[in-house]
Amino acid sequence: MRESAKDMMPIARHARNRTSMAESSLCGLALAILLALTGCATERVTNPEKTATEQFLLSKAVSEAVGPLSFDVLHGRKVYIDDRFFGAPEKPLALGELRAKLLLSGVQVAAEAKEAEIILEVRSAGIGIDRYDSIIGIPSFGAPSATTSAATSMPMVGIVTPELAIVKEIKQISYASIAYVAYWSNTGEVVASSSPSLGSAWRDDWWVLNFGPRTLGTIAPVDHRLE
Repeated sequence: MRESAKDMMPIARHARNRTSMAESSLCGLALAILLALTGCATERVTNPEKTATEQFLLSKAVSEAVGPLSFDVLHGRKVYIDDRFFGAPEKPLALGELRAKLLLSGVQVAAEAKEAEIILEVRSAGIGIDRYDSIIGIPSFGAPSATTSAATSMPMVGIVTPELAIVKEIKQISYASIAYVAYWSNTGEVVASSSPSLGSAWRDDWWVLNFGPRTLGTIAPVDHRLE
């Protein structure tokens, strides 16, 4: 018995739907292959241990913290910097910035405590970087192998899957806190003191479909502040 055109319409619509689904699947597969080809797995390698970005972030935060400190009352005096109570890991950086501020303020920095009229104790609540990583997509999995081949004594390569990121962001914010108290070396009487002075800096890197980074921040080589 011959089927009418009206009876054939659902079959035709079903065939078109199957064709559309097949085309969508092929497009999705092509996109996945493209992302896989453009994705890459990277391992952080720095020389020295901190990246240049991290060093700039810490330097900027320390500079911002030292800047507001006033040493006018110590002008012309011979001052020894006592750093025994400065526990932050970035001590050399902070003390160098502090020393420069003292010298520019007309303070004579003594090499030893016995040579000084005034002892300047410096302290810090902390100096460091907070880092926030976010990704829309599939992150990288695995890690480089830490073992070596017994036959060749060469490091064995670990398996690391590529990162497939639609949008990726790495945001780093540095903070520094510095305070001091100054007293006469012979009597211990307080001459001057400061409350904790805070400084910060930030950098924000963006990638879209592995293109980037688009960088914002307050350190070199960028200085684009968000509105």
